Amino acid sequence: MPSRTKKMRGSRTHGRGNKAGRGAGLIGGRGMAGLGKTGKMRMIRFFPNYYGRYGFKRPQSQVKANITINVSELRENLEEFVTRGLAVKEGNGYSVDLTKAGFDKLLGGGDIDVPVKVTVAYASDKARGKIEASGGSIAE
Repeated sequence: MPSRTKKMRGSRTHGRGNKAGRGAGLIGGRGMAGLGKTGKMRMIRFFPNYYGRYGFKRPQSQVKANITINVSELRENLEEFVTRGLAVKEGNGYSVDLTKAGFDKLLGGGDIDVPVKVTVAYASDKARGKIEASGGSIAE
């Protein structure tokens, strides 16, 4: 017995009418299709705020992302900062200017075991605690 596909060769719609055989034609589309037409009552009931814009998006020129550095990264890069002229070794500690290095904020991730005097625009409370526990200080 020939298969249905073979039997329908040459027929334009394969016995399914004009639109029923195309994708989700018989059910009126997929997903949210037709909400303004056949699904109008469903849209009014379940999605009353479907049309229009809500909320706001700040202009990207106004949004400024902070360039941050963790306490552990500061510890790892101390010698590099000295060679680049961004830090000065003072006895057994260091004095670092993170604003010159291009950082806006000091975060408290990791540990530090060297006393460091840090100059930075912002510092988290955790970072401040770790720096002061190691014998250093933060100037903003």
